[in-house]
Amino acid sequence: MTRNKILALFIPAAIVVAIDQWTKWLIRTTPELHRFDIIDGWLAFYYTQNDGMALGINWFDTHVVSSISIIATIGILIYLFATMKESPIQYMLMMGLVIGGALGNITDRLIMGYIEGYGGLLDGHVVDFIHFNLEINGWPVFPYIFNVADIAISVSIISLLVFNKYLMPHEQKKEEVEEVVEANAEVSSTPSEN
Repeated sequence: MTRNKILALFIPAAIVVAIDQWTKWLIRTTPELHRFDIIDGWLAFYYTQNDGMALGINWFDTHVVSSISIIATIGILIYLFATMKESPIQYMLMMGLVIGGALGNITDRLIMGYIEGYGGLLDGHVVDFIHFNLEINGWPVFPYIFNVADIAISVSIISLLVFNKYLMPHEQKKEEVEEVVEANAEVSSTPSEN
């Protein structure tokens, strides 16, 4: 069962990283997609590089943001392996999306500085390109530009919040634990045959 949970964690993660990096490469290397309306007034590609955090938050230097991202991802992985026994496989699938999204953006932070020629390790900016450009009365509905990695993380977190009862790890019910303890006590008190 542990093998299945490990696969449930790492297969979605690998798929997210692959799609995320391919779409970022495609947008970055195709100038005609840098400013491209998909649905006029609703959805567009708008190529940009984000040196800060999610939602345009830019409180720290790029090195610090990159380091925090790496440390947080390692922390999440340690937690997942420590709680894997109690975690349902659906939870591991959702966390695979989170890990894949994190690794997709960390990859940018590690290599984009070299690729674009503006820095080195941890200097990279995250490639963002998906933009819901709908405006109502001159106000943007969602002014942030994002990528496939961000979508994977958002879908996972929203799913975990909405379907918490079915996806999140839960402690065994007290009655179930008591039944197991009683069964073990009966087995150990039964005289063994020689």
